[in-house]
Amino acid sequence: MVQSIERTMKIIRVLISDEKPAWPISELVDATGLPISTLHRFLESMIHYGLVEQEPVTKHYKAGYTWMEIGFLLHEKLNLRSVARPYMEELAVEVEESIFLNIPAGNDSIPIEKVESPLKIRIDENLGERIPLTIGAPSKMILAHWKTTEITRVVSAQLPPAQQQSFVEQLTLAKQNGYAVSYAEKTEGTMAVAAPIIGYGNQLVGAISINAPSFRVQDERLSLFIEKVKEKASTISARIGGT
Repeated sequence: MVQSIERTMKIIRVLISDEKPAWPISELVDATGLPISTLHRFLESMIHYGLVEQEPVTKHYKAGYTWMEIGFLLHEKLNLRSVARPYMEELAVEVEESIFLNIPAGNDSIPIEKVESPLKIRIDENLGERIPLTIGAPSKMILAHWKTTEITRVVSAQLPPAQQQSFVEQLTLAKQNGYAVSYAEKTEGTMAVAAPIIGYGNQLVGAISINAPSFRVQDERLSLFIEKVKEKASTISARIGGT
């Protein structure tokens, strides 16, 4: 596995160098020091994943646009916290509740930023704590934007069969409405309202949520939460190049 990664990186470092825009296989052999049969095998796999492209006329190889997509997504995640923080602070003042920013991490979500409520009784969670994608509004909002096959895989692994169909229906509705609501799913007596943050290429990068004690949230205030969290999520999305 380590050798495969090293060879892949050796190939891509040649392809992204400034020496030439595209490389014939013979020169790639010389530049990488790899046997031509090995090089062909690696290039075919990399083409399959969009990491390498082959020019149709010359048959020369160049780096694929998947690298650019990965770069944009990583850039978004690195900047997401700094972009989101001012809007989270605004939201905390407007609704007087704690605001959290979650990002996906495997089959979980992780809160990476928070702004605490100015009130004495407030919700607090540990930053960096892994939360299953089937628990809580932010996690569900993230999962709702995944591909159907991935949703099925996560739901099958984390929920008993009797709960799976209704849960998937909740995700469908959450994606359609642009928000998710949860009550006491992680901590008794709490609730959360979350909206998705969409970045470059219409890809979900995280979710922003309002977290509050349930006793403070009646129907009218819930409507306000939904309006405000969707508004801030939309603004953050626009700031990082999303929709």
